[in-house]
Amino acid sequence: MNRYIYMDNSATTQVKQEVLDEMLPYFNINYGNPSSIYTLGSKSKNAIEIARERVAKAIGANTNEIFFTAGGSESDNWALKGIAYANRKKGNHIITSKIEHHAILHTCQYLEKEGFKVTYLDVDKYGTVDLEQLKNSITDDTILISIMFANNEIGTIQPIKEIGRIAKEKGIYFHTDAVQAIGHVKIDVDDLNIDLLSMSAHKFYGPKGVGALYIRKGVKIDSLIAGGAQERNRRAGTENVPGIVGMGKAIELAYENLEESNAKLIKLRDRMISKIFDRIDYVRLNGHPTNRLPGNVNVCFEFIEGESLLLSLDMEGIAASSGSACTSGSLEPSHVLLAIGLPHEIAHGSLRLSLGDFNTEEEVDYVVDKLVEIVSRLRAMSPLYEKIKEVK
Repeated sequence: MNRYIYMDNSATTQVKQEVLDEMLPYFNINYGNPSSIYTLGSKSKNAIEIARERVAKAIGANTNEIFFTAGGSESDNWALKGIAYANRKKGNHIITSKIEHHAILHTCQYLEKEGFKVTYLDVDKYGTVDLEQLKNSITDDTILISIMFANNEIGTIQPIKEIGRIAKEKGIYFHTDAVQAIGHVKIDVDDLNIDLLSMSAHKFYGPKGVGALYIRKGVKIDSLIAGGAQERNRRAGTENVPGIVGMGKAIELAYENLEESNAKLIKLRDRMISKIFDRIDYVRLNGHPTNRLPGNVNVCFEFIEGESLLLSLDMEGIAASSGSACTSGSLEPSHVLLAIGLPHEIAHGSLRLSLGDFNTEEEVDYVVDKLVEIVSRLRAMSPLYEKIKEVK
């Protein structure tokens, strides 16, 4: 193997050189504690505030509405638990969807054990939530609606503006997990009526271990971590200065080059989908055909198993992911694929290829060539596929 092709950018991205360059001084030169009053500490504090301004600008927020966290999962936990506990006297009902990230689903399950009620909305075959079901699910006790901006597996973008409008009309807080959308979709929190928004730097070419939660001014929310007075008394703990600096630079770069990057990714995405469908039979595209993240390709190959496909791709120097949870020790396929109506046996044959800024047309063509070979080889071992061929 003389090459390595990375097509799992929805899982994480490499840190861009410009981001790394801006981070490095805060490890060994400007390493002061931001809470200190001397010059070295003030430099760190100032760097955090510059990053805060960059993050706020990217989503049309005010700087005092941005709170840095350790990543998307923490931001999701904070949004749900913080709203739930702070507004418990007002109501105990939360609405979310069946295809959320586990940071949302598992937090909702935890809150159910704490006495809260949760409605999990259905989605259609493309993974889009049902707005009528959303409206009908609202009760006098509903305090929060949490719907992800774009799905991490199948890439479908939700009708966020309509959901925000519904929430605002009913006086309900609206949170969106925008971890996959930031850096790929233009977001204005005021225009979309978003009250809380989660993001994570490593999804848009920033460092791992740092994220942010946007909290609209006036939102009643409890703090998640008690201790010091960092993040305006909302999130204790000495700040991850290099990470925050990197996040600020990464989000600035993402939105400076948004249209150019998206145009390239859409071209690569559509090229890959077209070639896969032209050369491989019994394949399904998961997610909305057009209203999806620009770099997301999620397909199911019938008569094969996703984990075998992933391992075979890895042997060819290709990094991708599967909707099947087999690699995490579970025999259950993705909850997202089941929610859009796929039967277990087809959902097990899923593959997600998520393209990024560093991918090329040559890589797309190479991966499709290898997919043709691998799918053919794996299907040759499938008695079900042999029966289908006999019928044809």
